[in-house]
Amino acid sequence: MQVRELMNPSVVSVMPTDTVAAAAQLIARHNVGSVPVVGSDGGLRGILTDRDIIVRCIAAEEDPAKVQVKDIMTRNCSVVKPGDDARQAAERMAEAQVRRLPVMEDQKLVGMVALGDLAKCHVCDMEAGQALAQISDRDHHIWEN
Repeated sequence: MQVRELMNPSVVSVMPTDTVAAAAQLIARHNVGSVPVVGSDGGLRGILTDRDIIVRCIAAEEDPAKVQVKDIMTRNCSVVKPGDDARQAAERMAEAQVRRLPVMEDQKLVGMVALGDLAKCHVCDMEAGQALAQISDRDHHIWEN
């Protein structure tokens, strides 16, 4: 099964110059854990996670109404293509220790695929389970320290 069959093509995104406060409101409104950061050309610049907001802005005692997304976003994020196999997406999530991947085609963001999307695909149950186990194992070790 290909990523295009599982991805969500309706992607909520932010611009690098948006404020962190505006991005956080968007994240809350759409009940998502992250949003891709795209330039005016539609190209991916990074991803902003709820963790980025907490750790790099709030905990750093920065003002979310003044800080721009580009200042705290995660750069160089892993991506997949619509034609990639769903198993490849699961493996990439496990390697990158993430639950969501931007889907890129011709240098443009065309969707997002989440670990939950892969779990719904019974063809890749094992890969999704392994990815979740690796991500959860990392999360578990963080809480132990």
